[in-house]
This record gives sequence, C-alpha cells and structure tokens, in this order.
Amino acid sequence: MTKSRISIAIAALGGQGGGVLSNWIVDLGQANGYIAQYTAIAGVAQRTGTTIYCVELFPKKLAQEEGKDPVLALMPVVGDVDICLAAELMEAGRAVNRGMVTPDKTTLIASDHRVYAISEKQDMADGRLKSEDVRTILKKAAKKLVLFDMDDAVLRSSSVISSVLFGALAGSDAMPFTRQMFEETIKNSGRAVEANLMGFALGYQYAKGDISKPAPVPCASKKISSPIMSRIEKLPEQSQALATYGVHRLVDYQNAKYASLYLDRLEEITNLDILPEVARQLALWMGFDDIIRVADLKTRAERAQNIISEVRAEPSQIWQVEDYFHPRFEEFTDILPAALGRSVLNSSICKKMFAPLFSKGRIIKTRTICGYLMLRFIASMRFLRLKSLRYHNENKNIIAWFDQLKKNMIERPDLALEIAKCPRLIKGYGETHGRGLYHYLTIMVFVDQHQDDAMLTSKVAGLREAALMNADGIEFKARLREYS
Repeated sequence: MTKSRISIAIAALGGQGGGVLSNWIVDLGQANGYIAQYTAIAGVAQRTGTTIYCVELFPKKLAQEEGKDPVLALMPVVGDVDICLAAELMEAGRAVNRGMVTPDKTTLIASDHRVYAISEKQDMADGRLKSEDVRTILKKAAKKLVLFDMDDAVLRSSSVISSVLFGALAGSDAMPFTRQMFEETIKNSGRAVEANLMGFALGYQYAKGDISKPAPVPCASKKISSPIMSRIEKLPEQSQALATYGVHRLVDYQNAKYASLYLDRLEEITNLDILPEVARQLALWMGFDDIIRVADLKTRAERAQNIISEVRAEPSQIWQVEDYFHPRFEEFTDILPAALGRSVLNSSICKKMFAPLFSKGRIIKTRTICGYLMLRFIASMRFLRLKSLRYHNENKNIIAWFDQLKKNMIERPDLALEIAKCPRLIKGYGETHGRGLYHYLTIMVFVDQHQDDAMLTSKVAGLREAALMNADGIEFKARLREYS
C-alpha cells in the first residue's frame, strides 16, 4: 500500500527546531485527514552531528477503503523520499550523499546559509569548505530545488528557521494542503505564533520565487525600538543586514542603549567600502563572551525548550542537565569593577588566596534549584558589565581601533580595510583569547611605528594571516622579524 503516501525526511542540527518542524507536519496531516507517523534518529547535538527526522503521511480515507492499516517507514528509505528538508547547506549535501534525494522523485528544500563544522572552526585561518560545489550538486540531484538563505529570513522576521522551512514547504506545492492549513497549524500550536507566522510568510514567499522584492516584515522583537531600526535604515544598503544582526545581538547581550552605542560608532565610518567589515567585527567585539553571558545563555527558557524538543521529553518526565564550567582566576577578576578587578589581579596575596578556587573545573546541575539560582545570580550581574575590568579593557582597545580607522580611512582606505579585519584575531577565551589579543595589539603597535611605510597595507595583511596560520605563533614571529 504505497499509493498517495508522502515520505518526508528532515535533516537538522541540534537546536534548529527539527522536532518542532516535524510536529507541525504531523499536526498538519492529522488535522486534514491523514495518518501520520514520526520518528527521529538522534545525532550528536550542535555542529558535530545531525538528527534525521522521518515523517510519513497516508490518506486515512484510502486506508479505510482498503480495509488495511498502512505500513509506514521508521527511517528515510534510499530512493523513496518525496520531500527532503535541510536547515543548512552542508546538511543538504549530506542528504544527497545518503541517497535521500533523487532526481526523479524528491523535492529538496534547503537553506543556503552555513553553520560551520568544528573542523572548519578550529582552523586558525579560513577553514571553510566551498559552498558553490555543494550548490551545483544539489541542482543536479533533486527533481525540484528550493534553495535560499533562510538564516537571513530568520533575522528579518525575528523568528526561527523551522518556521521558515515550514513556509518554504507550503510554497513548494509539494504537499496537498493549502497555505491556510499550514498557517492554522502554527496558530494551533500556540508557540510564538506571531513571529512564526512572519517566518512562515517569508519562507512561503521565497519558495514562490519572489526573492528580489521581499514583503516588508515588521520586527517581532519587542526589545528593538523603532528609532533604532530607523537608524539602521539610514545606513548604506550593503551594511544594513550586518547592522541589524549587530543590533539584535547587542540588545540581547546588554540593552538598547548599548546597541545605540554600536550604531553611533558605525555612523562615524564614512568609507562605504570598509563599513560592512566594521559592522561585522564591531558587533562581535562589543558582544565579547564573559561568564555573565555564559550563565545567561545556560539558564534561558528557550534553551530548556530546545532540549525538551530534541530529547522529546514528555511533560511527566524528569530530565536533568549537567554543565561543565572552568572559569579562570582572570575571568573572575574580569567581572569585578575595573579598579577593584585590577587591584585583585595584580595582588600576589589575592592571587595566592583565590586562584586555587579556580584551578579545577566543576559540574553544575542547571535544573536544580541551587544550580539554577547560582547561574541566574551571575547572569543578573549584567548591569555591572559596563563598569567591569573586562569591559574597560575591551572598550579601550575598541576606541584605539576606531582611532586608527578614522585616521586612515580617507587618505589610505586600503590600509583602513586591513585594520578593520584585524579584530578577527581576538576570539575564544582563556589562552586562545590571550594569544589572539597579543597578536592583535602587536599589529596595532606595528601600524603606529610604520605609518610612513608605503608597503604598510600589505604588511598588516601579511601579519594578520601569519597569526592565523598556527597556534604557536612561529609564522607570526618570523613575519614580524622580516617586516621590522
């Protein structure tokens, strides 16, 4: 009994809402006369693995006419998948490699954006795999391909990628349901209905081929005020998407006033060629990771909802999370008020007294009362962040970076662009952060000392790339000696 059966495979990373999307499809089918079956083949959470969801639908009326119950698959069968959805470009490529996409049968709906693998991220330079090769393969592999940047749609609608995928599924006409039926499914779920409908609308629109002139989408986030969004719209068009991301990130990180400072700084950059790079690097830099941020993310309700969705926990089930933390003594002093933190950090007595407390990692059970309250207390220290030693140090370096940009962006724009790229060296935490900061500051000192060098632009680029070649800094030190 295979007539009219619809076989759907979903490839999603941990936290991308594959479980939510699967449930929506099941609810859609059951509400409109279909028998539905849903299974998930769990992978490793986050970017080291994928969860494959299998949804099969069969018309209830046809089953009644046949007098038999349909036999539905528990996992996607190679060569027998009608619709494949992938929440990321490389996952779409892996779905093709697994045989879930065939040119005579499968409608492939995928996002064109990338979530980089650990092997790509750990490369000191640009370790990203080539996306264009995957796009070429997808075009040949599928009967019908719906491919666009769903991450951008998520950003524009302040929704989640599962709602955009659901909209793209509706717009692909691969299922015998109307748009209204899809939208009713989202409404009946009762979960972030307004934002999910916005994401759905963009996904539907893109799937219909209307990409050049997307419908205006109001910002669903109550944290982003209209005046801030108006300021973004006044920026050059090529920088607006990055600035929007930066504002969302910094409002979530600190508050709207902090995001306004971000825009104040962007508005000082008059060179349109370097503005997009500044918008990107400044958003990342101003949103530096500290233990306040980590504690906040670990205790958010959205995280608990994602975990429940991924492990498919029932309301009656008890589940637990154990988070591993290993803050260093320096990270403790970083969150203290600047003067106090500097005194404690430089005091041999304080270091002798307190450093042993940070010598070992510890496991905190986030779902227990004590564990949760401990992390929420740390997260509540956000209001102290802008007075902290860490902020004082980061802000001082940001101001110096901006001074260099403004000094060179008119007469030496090529040099200003290379300087704008240098904060990419500052990343991670602990020794990785310290090493990157050392390389960055060394390059900034080099710029100050060699302003009259006609080859300074290429030398800054060479030093930056050398710093990214390996962790021990051998190439960087050799290049520095060569240029000095």
